[in-house]
Amino acid sequence: MKLRKIALGTLVTVALAAALGWFSLDKETRGLLAALPTNRDILFWSQSQRDAAFRALDRLPVLAKARVVRAGATPSPLPPGPPLALPIDVDAYMAGQRSAALLVVHEGRLRLERYGLDFDRNGRWTSFSVAKSITSTLVGAAIRDGYIKSMDDKVSDYIAPMKGSAYDDVSIRQLLTMTSGVRWNEDYADPNSDVARFNNHQPEEGVDAIVSYLRRLPREAPAGTRWHYSTGETNLVGILVGQATGKPLAEYLSEKIWVPAGMEQQATWILSRTGKEISGCCIQAATRDFARFGLFILNGARAGGAAIVPEGWLAEATGKRVAIDQPGRGYGYQWWTYDDGSFAARGIFGQGIFIDPRRKLVIASNADWGGGASDRRAGQSRDAFYRAVQQALDDEAVGGGRPPR
Repeated sequence: MKLRKIALGTLVTVALAAALGWFSLDKETRGLLAALPTNRDILFWSQSQRDAAFRALDRLPVLAKARVVRAGATPSPLPPGPPLALPIDVDAYMAGQRSAALLVVHEGRLRLERYGLDFDRNGRWTSFSVAKSITSTLVGAAIRDGYIKSMDDKVSDYIAPMKGSAYDDVSIRQLLTMTSGVRWNEDYADPNSDVARFNNHQPEEGVDAIVSYLRRLPREAPAGTRWHYSTGETNLVGILVGQATGKPLAEYLSEKIWVPAGMEQQATWILSRTGKEISGCCIQAATRDFARFGLFILNGARAGGAAIVPEGWLAEATGKRVAIDQPGRGYGYQWWTYDDGSFAARGIFGQGIFIDPRRKLVIASNADWGGGASDRRAGQSRDAFYRAVQQALDDEAVGGGRPPR
């Protein structure tokens, strides 16, 4: 009887400790544990697993390890502006996008801020390929700082293990415009595609995982002659910047952008199996800070009165450098471009930062698209929303007596 009482007491103690431990966790971590994915292949998680994980991808080291991007002590202001009158039902739009966050900033003032999926301004959502445009900006910073000599330097000048591979004669400029000519499969629905397989690749000892994977790929076209979207190449850009600067990307991002641009919260950057930031993906940040990054770019990548990139570099980066077989569209240095002069960072499942310099407009959005990674209908709806905001601002300008932009 005594042993039974001891056993029962022990079980009660363990149960209470487990309950206290559970409730001591933040709601995002509890949600992730409740819908914990059984594998590391994020492209093939269920919608409920994605909903839980996208806001907490950096919480459990067993799922993904991350490095902190430190923020400064003084956030840059995002003052409220008058509510934006839009000719669409914003709630219906967000429901169709399965939107977690939607922010519209015009002339530095917050004109619209809405949240969904039980997300809020204090949470961090993963960026997916929005990180590509941030990584590109770090290339410009490394050139300005003298770590990288030229956009026409070869990849193998900075990453010695790429010598003898198909990337040996590829330039940094060709990496940033995704015109290397090296074979790559970016099919998010194919478990055997390169984009699905590279992060699980077992590298040779002492070689970074993405370098080990990419240096085995064959050439399909002469470098500089064909645009072909490749997340692997942005990951290689990140390795190159890290090699050139001698700093982890998260540290360099904090130094060049997150602190001087006045981000409100620290961010995190997911690491590969060899401990390097996956630079084509996976920066966890507050949506307000993604909007601040958009404002930073809108203002010429300037902080404290000085640009962090060389003169003229940002205009090249955000302008059409190559055609992508879509009317009115193009690709710059890891930015998607529109012929009206606007440009965007885009990530799968609905992440985005849209920037329109002419209208002094930034739109930041996070989502978990119901149709999957590259939901064509949701993408078209998002572009239509961008146009609706532009039209609303033009109508305001006319109504206020100012000429339309």
